Amino acid sequence: MIAKTTSGVLLLAALLFSTAVFAQQKPNVLWVLTDDQRYDAVRAFNQILHGRDSSELGYVESPRVDELVAKGTTFINTYCQATGCAPSRASMMYGRYPFRSGVYEFEYHNNNAEHCKPSLPEQMAELGYQTMHVGKLGFRIKTIKDGRAVAHPVFQTDIGFKKLGKDGLTDWGKDWFYEMDGKKLAAPIKNLEYIVSPEGEFSYLSDELEQHKGAAEKATEDYDLLRHYNEGQAKSASKGMIISGVSSQPAGKTRDGYYTHFLSEYLKQENTEFSAGSRSFKGVDPTQPVFAHIGFDFPHTPVLPPANYRARFQQHTYQVPAFDAKELEGMPQQLQKQIKAKSSDHFSDEEKQKMIQDYYAFCAYGDQLVGQATDDFIAYSEKHQQPWMIVYVCGDHGWKLNDHGAVSKFTTWEVDSHNPIVIVSSDKHAFPAGKVVTDYTEFVDIAPTILSAAGADIEAEAFSYLDGLDMAKVAAEEIPARDYVVGESHAVIGPRAYLRTKEYVFSMQTRPDKIRGKDLDWALKASYEDLDAALYNTVEDPKEKNNLAYHKSYRKIAEKMRAKLTDIVLGDGRVEVEWGSKADGTKVFYSNFAPGAHDHRLKLK
Repeated sequence: MIAKTTSGVLLLAALLFSTAVFAQQKPNVLWVLTDDQRYDAVRAFNQILHGRDSSELGYVESPRVDELVAKGTTFINTYCQATGCAPSRASMMYGRYPFRSGVYEFEYHNNNAEHCKPSLPEQMAELGYQTMHVGKLGFRIKTIKDGRAVAHPVFQTDIGFKKLGKDGLTDWGKDWFYEMDGKKLAAPIKNLEYIVSPEGEFSYLSDELEQHKGAAEKATEDYDLLRHYNEGQAKSASKGMIISGVSSQPAGKTRDGYYTHFLSEYLKQENTEFSAGSRSFKGVDPTQPVFAHIGFDFPHTPVLPPANYRARFQQHTYQVPAFDAKELEGMPQQLQKQIKAKSSDHFSDEEKQKMIQDYYAFCAYGDQLVGQATDDFIAYSEKHQQPWMIVYVCGDHGWKLNDHGAVSKFTTWEVDSHNPIVIVSSDKHAFPAGKVVTDYTEFVDIAPTILSAAGADIEAEAFSYLDGLDMAKVAAEEIPARDYVVGESHAVIGPRAYLRTKEYVFSMQTRPDKIRGKDLDWALKASYEDLDAALYNTVEDPKEKNNLAYHKSYRKIAEKMRAKLTDIVLGDGRVEVEWGSKADGTKVFYSNFAPGAHDHRLKLK
């Protein structure tokens, strides 16, 4: 009827034109990343994977991420490429496996090295995006300039934590201090912890400074802090990671609360200056598409949920993961090393309950912040009638809560490496609401997915370095399903790689030490026994406790997975970069004896 009038025809034409322009616009993109978050902290993931609302350990709540799952496409079988923060984040930022980027642990990476390629935010800027980051980044890139390694910013607007913490916009922080109370120190204090009160007062948790002795003991009492300690070790008020406690600040005034606040400020203060503590930043320009990244710290240690969240979760009793010391008998030495260093089974029952209660309480608090950040981003985009996409990544890796008898990460088990991704978009054709994809996906898929949505032709030669796949095509079943996922990390436990299929996971030591470029072919020549191998039948043994790597009946499967893994991580374009006190990251080593080995195909039977 409206089309029969002149004004109606004009209105219809305007609507059609608007729709066409909207479809051609590049979407605004928000990438949300949490830290050390195990997937069972999200109720929707438990429902999808296990048919229950809660974790196997007990009560969890995640209404805001559950909403994202309902509105978007969930890639439920996503795995990280490394179970340590920095190498995992590098795989996302580069879209490359550790063995292709040369980033295996917490080393810096020289962007002048011949194998290095632009990071995701740098590529997005080339595509016409304004780029913004707030919170934790953990991407340690540098440029060699005049013989010195200097920081290389990859986001145009970067609101990092370090300065926010010094400005008191936090509840907890850690930094190097060269002066204290207005006086220069004789020697810098490394990684000094501090807590900020609601009144803005700093308490330094140190037994090294005479004037601050006793602050750690008082903080331990005031905030009910529990630090990790090993069996037979005296508990310390200032040493060891904080695995339980309560925030000194109310909800919204913690580190993560301020990250969410400043993302909101950036989106609200269009083309105008806004303050973030002692610094000023310019708000978003609505005439350009925006790529924003918020890197939350929760639930990484210190585990300090706000008081109201903590009180609610203390009403629940959790089933602590059981540990039998006999598991150590068949456990690879590299994995044992981490278990013994971060053991937790000796904790009292009360300590174990607090550790788990506070972890899930912290996740529940973070869930609300994720919801606020995504709400603000969608509201901004829709205000300007711009398409949008949100990529939510549940942890840069997982976390143990007495699983295998320990806390922390760095190991190759399921609990450390399984991290689902949810993509919500105004383009419901690309990412349908409520869809669950069960095919394997990996963290290296994040960069090509975002770049493709931003208009990049990722099939072009300029993007041939990308190791990942476009998740929109995975969701549309335009790409054959992977038979396996692969990863490698050197952090803490030493060089170790893993290969996971729907039935088995195999891992092995890849190098005798961490010296880059040395003995690249060690695993080719090493005996099977020297590989410190692990093989778990994840169908019959989902907790991955019974190592079958040296059982005769599984030897053929183990050898087949060993051969595939060796060819991939050591022989298909491997890169290692020399860094150290006398190295500047310009010396690069290569190994390419099995090009094309990583073809996503592996038949074990």
